[in-house]
Amino acid sequence: MTEQEKKDQASKADDAQTPEPSVELPDEEAAAEPEAEPAGEEQQATPEDELAQAKAEAAEARDRFLRLQAEWDNFRKRSAAERADERARACERIVTDLLPVIDDFDRALDVADSSDLDSFVAGVRAVHGKLVNVLEKENVSIIDPTGEAFDTARHQAVGKKDDASVPDETVVEVYQKGYEMGGRVLRPAMVVISSGGPARPKTDEDDASSEDDNEK
Repeated sequence: MTEQEKKDQASKADDAQTPEPSVELPDEEAAAEPEAEPAGEEQQATPEDELAQAKAEAAEARDRFLRLQAEWDNFRKRSAAERADERARACERIVTDLLPVIDDFDRALDVADSSDLDSFVAGVRAVHGKLVNVLEKENVSIIDPTGEAFDTARHQAVGKKDDASVPDETVVEVYQKGYEMGGRVLRPAMVVISSGGPARPKTDEDDASSEDDNEK
């Protein structure tokens, strides 16, 4: 073997022992990921987008308003119909209770035609009693304050009468009875009050009223 052949053989042996350099392939996932956008470069909405959004919000608000208005109108109409029905039923009940009173009036007038005065008076009293009972069923009460202290909230003075036997401003006559319903005066009683008598003693209510006035 020549010297040149020995050198060639040794060179081949060295090449076999030297490892081939590795080649790194790109990561598929990394390659698939888009490059991150630099911070502060977010996409700005265009004026057309803002106008479209404002129009959509305005349309939604208008739709809500129209629905609320329709619901309010329905509620108002329904409430008005219910109140009208309640009034009609209340009147119907009162009229039904008054029908027997009208029947008694008819009978009393028939007795008057027969010139029986006592029977006529008795019939009128019976009719009056029935009518008062109808009013009492509706929580209506008569104001008949004879002998009571004059009360401006429930009485209307139409005259004065000298009477030293009772305290001043005592109701001595009832010219026309009053009526109240549920504590509310429908019509005050028209009365004649006394004068010239002793001063009326103060009551607890008068003292309380005076204290309220002083506080004011």
